[in-house]
Amino acid sequence: MSKKVSDSRLPDRIFESSWEVCNKVGGIHTVLSTHAKQLKVLYGEAICYIGPDLQNEVQKAEFNETSTPLDEWSAYARRHDKLSIRCGRWNIPGEPLVILVDFKKYYAYKNHIYSQFWEWFGVDSIQAYGDYDESCMFAYACGEVIRSWERYHLEQDPAVVAHFHEWTTGLGLLYVKKHLPCVATVFTTHATSIGRSISGNGKKLYKYIEGYQGDQMARELNMVAKHSVEKTAAFQADCFTTVSDITAAECAQLIGKAPDLVTPNGFEDDFVPRGAVAIAKRKAARRLLLEVAESILGYSLNKNVLMLATSGRYEFRNKGLDVFIESLHRLRHDRSLDRQILAYILVPGDVSAARQEVLQRLEALRKSKTTSSSAKQQSDLGNSPEAESAQPGPIYHPYNTHWLNHIEQDKVLNTIKHLGFTNGPDEKVKIIFVPCYLHGHDGIFNKSYYDILQAFDLTAFLSYYEPWGYTPLESLAFSVPTLTTSLSGFGRWLQKLGYKDTDIRQGAAVIPRNDSNYEEVVRQTAGVFADFASLHSEERKEVRKKAGRLSKQALWSNFIKYYQQAYDLALSKVKKYNKQKKTSK
Repeated sequence: MSKKVSDSRLPDRIFESSWEVCNKVGGIHTVLSTHAKQLKVLYGEAICYIGPDLQNEVQKAEFNETSTPLDEWSAYARRHDKLSIRCGRWNIPGEPLVILVDFKKYYAYKNHIYSQFWEWFGVDSIQAYGDYDESCMFAYACGEVIRSWERYHLEQDPAVVAHFHEWTTGLGLLYVKKHLPCVATVFTTHATSIGRSISGNGKKLYKYIEGYQGDQMARELNMVAKHSVEKTAAFQADCFTTVSDITAAECAQLIGKAPDLVTPNGFEDDFVPRGAVAIAKRKAARRLLLEVAESILGYSLNKNVLMLATSGRYEFRNKGLDVFIESLHRLRHDRSLDRQILAYILVPGDVSAARQEVLQRLEALRKSKTTSSSAKQQSDLGNSPEAESAQPGPIYHPYNTHWLNHIEQDKVLNTIKHLGFTNGPDEKVKIIFVPCYLHGHDGIFNKSYYDILQAFDLTAFLSYYEPWGYTPLESLAFSVPTLTTSLSGFGRWLQKLGYKDTDIRQGAAVIPRNDSNYEEVVRQTAGVFADFASLHSEERKEVRKKAGRLSKQALWSNFIKYYQQAYDLALSKVKKYNKQKKTSK
């Protein structure tokens, strides 16, 4: 691979700032943690991530505090600039440098900070609420970190790129623009705050996109502060990027600025198991999903049950959770369906705790397997007295693995109940909601999302609003066929490759979706589910192979060039600035 895409000077330091560095809460974490290896190949130790120092158990698993080339500067930063930072390596492929910064001290004078950015850039933080303060104090701390590093290396005149992801770090970019004009800045929006809000509030985004005015909608939706910092960062950045063509059009209309580049999200599959290891992991994951389902349902399932899933952020309409559930409801009444369907909804909600009765049943179920006297008894729990005692019948709330806070208000569970799902033995389709992050210690599965993902036969991500769509790409990487829509960036990318219809035999299918065809999307989705269920085992194996091959086209090795172009563009603008500055002297 070429070391560069132009004759521009390679950056001496690239800072990538995001709330999701060593903090797995969404798709941006996948972006950063999978492209780091390719950036390390291109730029070596120049690449360095900045994230929030949260000091929780999940973060501890990803962060290795150790000696790094940053040691001398970090000692200076703590002593001279009073920064509360920890430096080390991110435990991901490539093991890049990472700085975690504690930003809590900035809350004490946040009003002064907001006042400054109003005076300097016109950022309107007056109506801030929710996570705005937390995000902006972290972003400000990122700016302080970069300024400290730049001050320490001032005599070396380094070429520095500061890349900020999403509105949550926008204030950091503006800090750099104010105090470090020689640093090249890149701002990437993964979804506009206004576009997401319009969609989440049930408004028609696409039919009326040309009629929406971003500032006006920000006032109407009470999004002024987030929109203000996002829009200002986009205009001030030396290079403004987004992740797909569909979001680029959204930026042009709602932010008022078209991106300089589209930087599509790739994937790194070097951690995806292969061969015998993959087969063993898939079998183990399927066994676990069956055990959990049987513990909730109170009866045995066919071990060859067809397993479907959806996952992602809990945005009921935006992510198509409504379509997924209604499609399964339609499938329940399909007379041609001749096999059991077990569908999982893997979407983190307002979880409170793992259900102890499910855990107790799960443990009893496993104990009955180990004490069974024959292989048949081990695989057919219904034939053993131990199994009968392990499965004493259905339990209250036969749909969810974990308890939720305010469970009576949960949209997923209420929709399942409203549509009449019982999860009874006579139901063709069973549906189970997993409302927690699958990070390896949820209390029920205790396995990561990727370990669970490979168990499924088919996944569906039926989004109404989806700037890119990592979940279908992740499925393909694990050779799981997937279904998405034309309103996702990834779906549009698939369409460019020729995946323009609902034939899931290709390994992936794209359902046409717009503002007005909800019922048609439900009908077509149910049809894809039914078609896939009718395939023979050998046919499904072939579809899995096609899915895996398709994922290779979206590897970071094919997409990282767009990041190089963004860095080159930003550096070229700063180079012009520096030249003009020297000339004026």
